[in-house]
Amino acid sequence: EVQLVESGGGLVQPGGSLRLSCAASGFTVRNYDMSWVRQAPGKGLEWVSSIYSNGFTKYEDSVKGRFTISKDNAKNTLNLQMNSLKPDDTAVYYCRVGPTRGQGIQVTVSS
Repeated sequence: EVQLVESGGGLVQPGGSLRLSCAASGFTVRNYDMSWVRQAPGKGLEWVSSIYSNGFTKYEDSVKGRFTISKDNAKNTLNLQMNSLKPDDTAVYYCRVGPTRGQGIQVTVSS
């Protein structure tokens, strides 16, 4: 059974950093395309970033240069390093593989 569990969220001031992790079980992250998506209050689900099985990465324009997606194959996790955070980054963040999402983790950027 595929399971994804996010961690690392919380409250941070504008300009700060957070690192999200997604622990995967039931499959090997190295072999799959994976993504981070987010949902801000009152809004729909928004794609943030993807990393493909060949290592190629893509980012939504508003997070380019600030967020970095990566895989830790030894730990079988997906990570998202988020720097220079802005209030508009406030959302519940989910990791995703195929049709499966984790339970989500809250990120709040506020002074």
